[in-house]
Amino acid sequence: MTDTLLDSRNLAFELYEVLDAEGLTQRPRFADHNRETFDAAIGTARTIADKYFAPHNRKSDENEPKYVDGAAELIPEIKPAVDAFLEAGFLNATRTFEQGGMQMPNLLSQACFAHFQSANAATSSYAMLTMGAANLIEAFGNDEQKQRFLQPMIDGRFFGTMALTEPHAGSSLSDIRTKAEPAEDGSYRLKGNKVYISGGDHPLSDNIVHMVLAKLPDAPPGVKGISLFIVPKFLVNDDGSVGARNDVALAGLFHKMGWRGTTSTALNFGEKGECVGYLVGKPHQGLSYMFQMMNEARIGVGMGATMLGYAGYLYSLEYARDRPQGRLPDGKDPSSAQVAIVEHTDIKRLLLTQKAYVEGAFDLGLYAARLFDDTETLETEEQRRTALELLDLLTPIVKSWPSEFCLKANEHAIQILGGAGYTREYPVEQYYRDNRLNPIHEGTHGIQSLDLLGRKVAMNNGAALKQLSGLIQATCARASEYDSLTALREPLEKLHAHLGKVTMALLGDMGQGKINQALANSALYLNTFGHMVIGWRWLEQAVCAERGLADGKASDADFYRGKLQAARFFLTWEVPACHHALSILENRDATCLEMQNDWF
Repeated sequence: MTDTLLDSRNLAFELYEVLDAEGLTQRPRFADHNRETFDAAIGTARTIADKYFAPHNRKSDENEPKYVDGAAELIPEIKPAVDAFLEAGFLNATRTFEQGGMQMPNLLSQACFAHFQSANAATSSYAMLTMGAANLIEAFGNDEQKQRFLQPMIDGRFFGTMALTEPHAGSSLSDIRTKAEPAEDGSYRLKGNKVYISGGDHPLSDNIVHMVLAKLPDAPPGVKGISLFIVPKFLVNDDGSVGARNDVALAGLFHKMGWRGTTSTALNFGEKGECVGYLVGKPHQGLSYMFQMMNEARIGVGMGATMLGYAGYLYSLEYARDRPQGRLPDGKDPSSAQVAIVEHTDIKRLLLTQKAYVEGAFDLGLYAARLFDDTETLETEEQRRTALELLDLLTPIVKSWPSEFCLKANEHAIQILGGAGYTREYPVEQYYRDNRLNPIHEGTHGIQSLDLLGRKVAMNNGAALKQLSGLIQATCARASEYDSLTALREPLEKLHAHLGKVTMALLGDMGQGKINQALANSALYLNTFGHMVIGWRWLEQAVCAERGLADGKASDADFYRGKLQAARFFLTWEVPACHHALSILENRDATCLEMQNDWF
């Protein structure tokens, strides 16, 4: 497989030079692994992604799922791709050997899965949803639920979804109306409607296990009255066999701008009054449970956005190198040979922007995956808790920043191809359409910004924010050992200090009850916070690149210089521009807040 979907050299740089994947093998859980086993898994992922996922990416876009006789019908190529993924063990890559898994670090599992996301975002979604639903049941389900539903999901016989959104409520989960009535046998009968349920119906598995949010008859109002239920498409008999069809009906399919190969469904629960569901955990605690799957999905969405941006970048780079057009401004001789468009400075700007966005986001996504490993395998409970705090703080950034800026990278890829990029004969327009979903689902950009500023930065007296600040300062200290990085380090230090000052002021306003005013421009805050985080990750990469230039082979010199140039671009072009947004936040600009409905 050629590096048209993921740069293998950059992946090795991230795993072994920036994030120290081999260091994880010193932990007992991963002691049976080494770089050879990691690279073998990555090689297998690349092969399967190339052979089974990439070839039908366009076909599934042009032939979206159909609603036929109450069921979703998919193109035939999706099933063998999913089966190959399952047979290779990637569904359970992080599970223990005893569970039939590879007992692989989440960092490596994410690195492997990135190949599938880049090759075919839609087909890879079925697996991602199933992994999240299985982890949810494993964490909060009882023994019977694990035996009846989790084990078949681990085996790949059952797939999973999460069913949250309702037609009238959208992202406002406190307003859901789906009801669950207790039955005499200890189960429940659900009644309600859910929409935009990805993977809600398909023929890829023997069963589909829906994780459904609903309210019990005695539920208190708001989010404190939400419970979580397992609702299978087919009931499961005591011997584990698939039984009768449950009262879950596919009401229809949505016709999407992109990501067309993944079914997006409207589901009706309990039209006949016989929709059987099983309560997970305690009553009224469902949203807190569901946040585990939602947070996993948010990190997955961020990586999906990154990989769509990455695929577009690599394609437009190859195109720019092969496409001759025009001459440089000082080339006045019309009889001279045309130059490849990669030689034109503005094309270099578009490519550098893409590289800075997608490789910065890729680093952050893998960093988050390694943090997840820390939450489970660091030596002490205190260390694990500290890692979890940092991961919680970064989750809105991991989800939303790539969704915004890797989409911009896709826009630049189209621009580089010119008129060709706007046609369906080239893949970059599909990458853009597919990526346009990511700023919307699993919590919009606005919702993530409210979560970051309204909750995450202040949690536990700002412990995670202080931890992040310490990490940024430590990277800046390492960068100060290289004179060549001074011009890159100083803009980050300035942004870090300015953002810290603005953050304290906004938190002070919220402490005084000025909630609406403080959060009015939270989207600007999220973008700026994200730029600081990505700037930090680029400075970390720059330090590693300087070290690589000093220690590495001559054949790697261009790679490291490319890293340093992209870091220079982001830290000296993008980061300084954030101060305008900070001035708006600093001045508590109320332009948007004070706008009236009748004025539009």
